[in-house]
Amino acid sequence: MNSVKIRRTAVAVAAAALLPLSLAACSDSGSDSKAAPTAAAEDAAKTGESTPAGDSMTGDQPFGSACAGVPEEGAGSFDGMAKDPVATAASNNPALSTLVTAVKEAGLVDTLNNAKDITVFAPTNDAFAKIPKADLAKVLADKDMLTKILTYHVVGQRLTPKQLENGSFETLQKGTVTTTGSGDSYKVTETANVVCGNVRTANANVYIIDSVLMPK
Repeated sequence: MNSVKIRRTAVAVAAAALLPLSLAACSDSGSDSKAAPTAAAEDAAKTGESTPAGDSMTGDQPFGSACAGVPEEGAGSFDGMAKDPVATAASNNPALSTLVTAVKEAGLVDTLNNAKDITVFAPTNDAFAKIPKADLAKVLADKDMLTKILTYHVVGQRLTPKQLENGSFETLQKGTVTTTGSGDSYKVTETANVVCGNVRTANANVYIIDSVLMPK
């Protein structure tokens, strides 16, 4: 009987010793399971946005065929542009050099860089190339006309791809742009295609388009 009692006592002692270890393991496991939501919450706090349930990664990531031409590193990369205000970020993207020249000619660099939470529909160099050279030169030489055209490409809020599916937005020029589409395919004013969308800068969401928008 004494030997049986001794064995039972040993088992009880061993179980008591293992219990705190088991509870600690459970506690560690619980903290790990919370790590991902905490990181996601931090990201949402930084961007001021959250990804709606059921949305694809398009809600957070740049999309479109022209995105492949964006450098993977440096100031002109997506990460680099996210650190700079929009006019500065555009100046680091070679595909937007004509737009940057136009913004400088219109004296809008500081206006765009100092704006808070805007959306810019940014025409590529190829988009400007669709305009006859003589007409483009005339526009670049007319500051008032140039300002109206450029501010027609700017909306005073950050637009998500979801909002572009069937939207109508007032621009800084006081005109209205309409947007349609879904997934990775969107049109602006029924004439311009978004070729690289949802590009983040420090103060703006940018949708790079293949045509220049003309206000009425």
